[in-house]
Amino acid sequence: MSTQQITHQDYDDFRRYLEEASGIVLGDNKHYLVTSRLNRLMREFEIENFAQLMRRLKTERKSKLHEQIVDAMTTNETLWFRDNYPFEVLKHVIFPEYSQKRLSQLRIWSAASSTGQEAYSISMSIQEYLASKPGSLPANIQIIGTDLSATVLKEASAASYEAMSLARGISEERRKRFFTERNGKFEVRPEIKARASFRELNLMHNYASLGKFDIVFCRNVLIYFSSAMKTDILNRIAKSLNPGGYLFLGGSESPTSYTDAFELLRTPKGVVYRVKDAALGKPDAFGVRK
Repeated sequence: MSTQQITHQDYDDFRRYLEEASGIVLGDNKHYLVTSRLNRLMREFEIENFAQLMRRLKTERKSKLHEQIVDAMTTNETLWFRDNYPFEVLKHVIFPEYSQKRLSQLRIWSAASSTGQEAYSISMSIQEYLASKPGSLPANIQIIGTDLSATVLKEASAASYEAMSLARGISEERRKRFFTERNGKFEVRPEIKARASFRELNLMHNYASLGKFDIVFCRNVLIYFSSAMKTDILNRIAKSLNPGGYLFLGGSESPTSYTDAFELLRTPKGVVYRVKDAALGKPDAFGVRK
């Protein structure tokens, strides 16, 4: 099958479909990206042109084709200890604060967790903190990683990585301490892996089933959504945080233009956002915040 060129009408149809399916907003200048990624899938599924592709997508919403389209158009770029400073803020600011509070549990959400590097980097940071301050954090620590791609979540749950992946952010010292080499791949050690679990979730949908969190990582994700969706996501993240809970965003992201639910904290290690009590709603007669 020859390479199909996408028309302006097909492109507009596709980006409307993608926004409805995943919340991702494509700009006016992504024709080449869409053409190159979709042509590969069209050959695989023996689809002759974009018009036929759109007909199938509209009638096969839960199909393998739909899943692979979303996978192809979702940027799953991820690194170990990406940008480094959030993990330093955890160890030098947030964990010491929570150590003093003597919590019964600590729950952390890695939204858009991709293949698991962020969730496991958080778990390694916990391990490093506990090595210097044993028993200072709760024994019950849960890291929940979510993503809309079932494909990347399978990789995250397997916790087995190629050497090239480790080269992107893992030092030699951390590789020796936190990974076991087996059959040419590197597996995350059980004590690091045990804290993390993964589940499929679209950020456009309800988060209530996840429960409440003390810390949320939602980094380099909001840039793909419309302004209205950014506001909606940030307000719902605020409601998913416990009082005083923290939110990490990407370096180019800020909640300021979209919600007043968070206050910015500048620490010696970097910037983090803390949910305001007003964003959590007023407690009812039983002390439960709405």
